[in-house]
Amino acid sequence: MSNTLLAPAFFLAVVVILLVCRAVGWLLRGLGQPPVVGEMVAGVVLGPSVLGLLAPGVEAALFPEELRPVLYVVGQIGLVVFMFQTGYEFRVERLRRVARPAAMISTAGMLAPLALGAALTWFAHGKVNLFPDGVSLVVSMMFVGVALAITAFPMLARIITERGLTETRFGSVALACGAIDDAVAWVLLAGVLSIAAGSAGPVALTAGGSVVLVLLLVIIVRANDKARSLAARLPAEHLLLALVVVLFLAAWYTDVIGLYAVFGAFSLGVVFPRSAAVDRVVAKIAPVGAVFLPLFFTYSGLNTDFGLLVDPALLLFAVAAIVAAVAGKLGACWGAARLAGEPQDVSLRVGTLMNARGLMQLIAINVGLAAGIVTRELFSVLVLVAIVTTVMATPMLSLWDRLDRRRAVAKAERPSDEVTGAQGNTTVL
Repeated sequence: MSNTLLAPAFFLAVVVILLVCRAVGWLLRGLGQPPVVGEMVAGVVLGPSVLGLLAPGVEAALFPEELRPVLYVVGQIGLVVFMFQTGYEFRVERLRRVARPAAMISTAGMLAPLALGAALTWFAHGKVNLFPDGVSLVVSMMFVGVALAITAFPMLARIITERGLTETRFGSVALACGAIDDAVAWVLLAGVLSIAAGSAGPVALTAGGSVVLVLLLVIIVRANDKARSLAARLPAEHLLLALVVVLFLAAWYTDVIGLYAVFGAFSLGVVFPRSAAVDRVVAKIAPVGAVFLPLFFTYSGLNTDFGLLVDPALLLFAVAAIVAAVAGKLGACWGAARLAGEPQDVSLRVGTLMNARGLMQLIAINVGLAAGIVTRELFSVLVLVAIVTTVMATPMLSLWDRLDRRRAVAKAERPSDEVTGAQGNTTVL
């Protein structure tokens, strides 16, 4: 397809993607699901799992092979903007009071799914046609483990913000754990890619580049007062240009060192100077994420084919992966929270939020697919894990809320019942 034909194909594809995402999001909103879940599901609907199955000619016409790299690149812009906003709304000072339990919970939330994912892969290797030829068992075990260990930190932060839970104990603990887990997961993913490449170069580049990144972030923090003063004097259009340039440089740098663009965008958002002028400029770039982020979900959906899971062995592996994901994340984080001294209501909610994989797992498995260490079958299984664990989050949070209200009502009624019962017994006697 020539460039002159690619442009109109891109515009039409964007229109279809946005309309379908909005429609699916509207349908799922009644079930209490956040917009990002609707976009994830819409991406699958537009791929071979639904549209390709019902109307393969329509799917091929809307999303020709030449268009898919364009969707990926433009979708990355949406990802970068979304992650920057998530970091900008993040407040590090809220984490200091929960550092100890967060460390325990995030450690359990990484080690348990890593171990379960690796064990499941070891057991299935050679029995299920899931893994690419030429990729070692160790790489496959580590990749599946890392994929199950990832947390949907952006969605977790969005749920907490939208529900007004940022000042709650479990909101603070979950935010801290999610940030730690995803940072560690990206480093582990870089390690997996290094082993797959048969070279220590990527790990060394990631480790060394991360040190430089931390130093740059510290410099930005120390220069915050001067930056705020400068931002107040700059015209809005100049400030917007400066923000976009710095943001894209951060995305480029972390992509080059193997931490990927989203991590650089989030890190920059955390340390970026905050002021009324900056708030207004950040608000101006929000529509970019809203428009372009669904393109990334669609790109992932185009690589997902749930029709592959009709094979009983693949379907059984998918179910086992979901069980391992939930047990390793929700179960381990809940248990670690209880051991750290957190009450039951906090522990359940932290485990529920940490269990969602969402966008971050989609990013990781797309990286694995591009690196050639993930087959279409394994990709589809892990997309299913991401969707199921993400869809679980809000209904389970609502369930814990209802159970708490029932317990509160029962507790409020119990004293009068006891008095009445005592009086009745006295009367009988």
